[in-house]
Amino acid sequence: MIRKISILVILATAIFSCSSPKEEKSAEVTAVQETVDEGPKKLILFYGNSLTAGYGIDAEDAFPGLVQHTIDSLDLNYKVINGGLSGDTSASGLTRLDWFLEEEPAIFVLELGANDGLRGISLSETKSNLKAIIQKVKNKYPETIILLAGMQIPPNMGPEYINEFEQMYPDISKEENVPLIPFLLEGVAGNPDLNLPDGIHPTEEGHRIVFTTVWEHLVKLI
Repeated sequence: MIRKISILVILATAIFSCSSPKEEKSAEVTAVQETVDEGPKKLILFYGNSLTAGYGIDAEDAFPGLVQHTIDSLDLNYKVINGGLSGDTSASGLTRLDWFLEEEPAIFVLELGANDGLRGISLSETKSNLKAIIQKVKNKYPETIILLAGMQIPPNMGPEYINEFEQMYPDISKEENVPLIPFLLEGVAGNPDLNLPDGIHPTEEGHRIVFTTVWEHLVKLI
């Protein structure tokens, strides 16, 4: 008799549990366990200036946001961090880098130098700063993959400076042994239909083209 009562109590408890808020709690626990089993998302850090930040448009429509959207659609275990800051130079980028390296990025995409070129900053200084950023990431996180985004500048700085500026990125890529996106704004720069009225920052449509350029190189590293 006692055994029968015990069985009934167990059954009643099970039935009550199925119809109680504990079911939701259990589902939440299961979901958390599944997330833990998958492991934390790997970080992709886009580190740059207003081009990365998405100046003049919503951040989700800038190319880093489009990368995140694509990653989510492919169910890849990565999270994008947009470390773009309008007006950033290579020197200011180096200064603020430590704050962004509190967590280890799986991939570090470096997009800086354009503002240096527009201001006519010494190319030796710009190159030194970009290399210092790369070396700091390497020293702290040796497993992080670094992808360098090459840039070009308008012709008003003179042909010698322009040519040296453009060549600076392949040189850094070779010297630091990091992959290179030859020109971030390929197919966008100089096209008024793809840039905001300032002629420098891409529109939403322009960022979609930049995304295609970036993704072509980034997908090989994921």
